[in-house]
Amino acid sequence: MYPIASHWLNYIDGQWRDSDQHLAVHNPGTAEPVATIAQASVADAEQALLAARRCADSAELTRARPAQRVTWLLRIAEEIRAVADEGAWVLCQENGKRLCDARDEFIEAARYFEYYAGMADKIEGTSIPLGNGYMDFTLYDPMGVSAQIVPWNFPVSICARSLAPALAAGNAVVIKSPELSPLGVCVLIRAIAKAGLPDGAVNLICGRGREVGAYLVSHRAVDQIVFTGSVPTGQSILRDAAQHAIPSVMELGGKSAAIAFADADREQLLASVQSGIFFNAGQVCSAMSRLLVQREIYEEVVEAVVAMAQGLSVGLGQDDADLTPVVSAGQLAGIEDLCRRAVEDGAIAVTGGEAFADRAGHFMRPTVFRDVTPQMCIAQEEVFGPVLAIMPFDTEDEAIAIANGTEFGLVAGVFTQDISRAMRCTRRLKSGQVFVNEWYAGGIETPFGGVGLSGFGREKGQEALYSYVRTKNVAIRVAGE
Repeated sequence: MYPIASHWLNYIDGQWRDSDQHLAVHNPGTAEPVATIAQASVADAEQALLAARRCADSAELTRARPAQRVTWLLRIAEEIRAVADEGAWVLCQENGKRLCDARDEFIEAARYFEYYAGMADKIEGTSIPLGNGYMDFTLYDPMGVSAQIVPWNFPVSICARSLAPALAAGNAVVIKSPELSPLGVCVLIRAIAKAGLPDGAVNLICGRGREVGAYLVSHRAVDQIVFTGSVPTGQSILRDAAQHAIPSVMELGGKSAAIAFADADREQLLASVQSGIFFNAGQVCSAMSRLLVQREIYEEVVEAVVAMAQGLSVGLGQDDADLTPVVSAGQLAGIEDLCRRAVEDGAIAVTGGEAFADRAGHFMRPTVFRDVTPQMCIAQEEVFGPVLAIMPFDTEDEAIAIANGTEFGLVAGVFTQDISRAMRCTRRLKSGQVFVNEWYAGGIETPFGGVGLSGFGREKGQEALYSYVRTKNVAIRVAGE
């Protein structure tokens, strides 16, 4: 256990700054206050943007050899690892997640900086042959000022996910942290501040999305937007960004389906269901929110999933419970509403379907619906909670049609021992990523992003780095040739 400061600040132009107004942060498991944080105003956002703009325009991040950025990023990784235990406790208390998962989030954040440190001095252009009389080559310029809006479900790791490649490419960054869980990001930025980056390279503000978030994404000083969050908010940001044609990376919602064929390894499948929908109380954009099961094993799988869900321990994050609280009372109410609508549509709640009424915090019962049809709201709308919709299918074609039958396309999964079938399904599934026989397979090295309403652009892996640079072509007429 670590003491948590009663009040936290924003980080602008190399200084920690307070604001006239404050936001309260609560523990989702107890509903008790944890701390307050300075509520950034539009004026604070303007100062952060001016600092980032000055840093970007001065070329302080790119003037030196790229090896300097390698050094900075590796130092950042070291500093993050040094605060991982303290940061984990803070994140656990403000977000409700398991303490071990919170610590993993800080370690993952460090790994992002280590990974992109290895690429910071390898952003290389190409030589293009045009024949005698010409030399032609490409350069990669940083975007400039990157505005990054971070969600509340994995604030530390997702912040690092976009911040690390942005810095590796030589951009200055303004981060807007989530109002519901901003403190862990403060711990992260406190560690980053020790690495010796130029003032203005990294700025952190916590404010209302409809106020400072909207101000950031419509500002002329912004050269790029990175957003992870809900579809409606993403659409609103894109409308604002269109005013100045600001390029954006959008990682939005999901309604991801796993397809379980009759030959699926039952133990593998059940373990994936548990992590896929109940990890972090289902508050994962790539959660396994739909399970499509071949009819031959449908009853068997439903029975096993229900037994597993009913056997989950429920409690606070620091107690290492299997199921932890959702982040807020509003989030809980939205989950319950979708469950009620599912029952009205004819889905059968074989376990759960409502919140725990005897707990002070925001705890949703692990919920499993069976006999769901593709048109039901529970099969079409993102729940963002520990709610699984199980659907039967007969043929491979039917399974693919159901899996692809939403406006989302973030991830998908296939569970089978038949490699040919797995590859056929992988090619036909409309999603940015496909898991075969293990939900959440992959890592920071693997590109991540969606299609449709799940967004566009890619985070993670080498591919992500090229979202943070502009390609410049240089064509030279060579005299005498």
